[in-house]
Amino acid sequence: MTTPVTIIGAGLGGLTLARVLHVHGVPATIYEADASPTARAQGGMLDIHDYNGRLAVEAAGLMDGFRAIVLDGRQAMRFLAPDGTLLFEKTDDGTGGRPEVQRGDLRRLLIDSLPAGTVRWGRRVDAVGTLGDGRHEVRFADGSTVVTGLLVGADGAWSKVRPLLTGALPEYAGEAFVETYLYDASVRHPEQAALVGAGTMFAPADGAAITAHRESGDTLHAYVALTRPLDWFDTVDFTDRAAATARIAREFDGWAPQLTALITACDSPPVLRPHHTLPLGLRWDRVPGVTLVGDAAHLVPPNGEGANLAMLDGAELGRAVAAHPGDAETALSEYEAAMFPRTAEVPQGEDLMASLFGDNPPDAVRAFVAEQGEVR
Repeated sequence: MTTPVTIIGAGLGGLTLARVLHVHGVPATIYEADASPTARAQGGMLDIHDYNGRLAVEAAGLMDGFRAIVLDGRQAMRFLAPDGTLLFEKTDDGTGGRPEVQRGDLRRLLIDSLPAGTVRWGRRVDAVGTLGDGRHEVRFADGSTVVTGLLVGADGAWSKVRPLLTGALPEYAGEAFVETYLYDASVRHPEQAALVGAGTMFAPADGAAITAHRESGDTLHAYVALTRPLDWFDTVDFTDRAAATARIAREFDGWAPQLTALITACDSPPVLRPHHTLPLGLRWDRVPGVTLVGDAAHLVPPNGEGANLAMLDGAELGRAVAAHPGDAETALSEYEAAMFPRTAEVPQGEDLMASLFGDNPPDAVRAFVAEQGEVR
């Protein structure tokens, strides 16, 4: 069996691609390793930016559904020093360009917008091979295979499709998150709830940071960032919640107790999330019949852009395929020509502050970031 458009991976990029193709009358099939849409947790909140992620939602024709899942007030922002001093605060007046949604809600919106059977669940890819003439064979763990007319790897950091295009492999980026959750925060953790506020709280320092979001259901979701060698985390026993949280908290000695309580008072086991990256500006020569979207193409450590870029990749590729019926190579060439430069730069330093605060970051924040090396 040869399928016209075969997408590996039912993340946001692959689902957006399938939806935009559907809008334009182009059939597609997604193969996903997870057994069902609810087989695993889908992460926390996403801020969907008006200059990339929102454009993808519009291309998918899902703005009404998107507005219905936006969490009001979550664009509020607080910036704290490690001693708990408030450096900057911004409320959410509803006019910002980064509305927040739960990743799981956005994924469900996309899944529900597709014809029944578009996503084939429980289909883990073992290998992909080239057959020539732009066709590829995908072999699954259950022994079945499909032959593709156009193959898209939307299968994330450890993509099985990427080796068809490049030998580049993800490398550890030198930093990891340890994720924690505090539930029923306003009642059970009122001090931390007040500290985080209505939206997102940042408390950075040199080599360490604590960020927390107020998610739906009065949940605080914290991302504890540590710049350490990967083998340093091997010394932490993440199977022992008390020991793990105590060990991670020791890296924040001298910080305000109300901040470190986002680690020590967590209501779920801490989860380690090492950050990996592909070479920035990765490109490949055109290979007939195959391309990549999202982290499979341009993996970088979390910077607020990953999900947005993955969705825009899917939308742009879908529109290119629809614009060139029967001419996949022109579509893929146009898509890659736009995607490569769009994903070649990662906001950092002044650019990152500008993306968060606009063209004039608050003086207190600017000074604090400049002095991070002296904080710990």
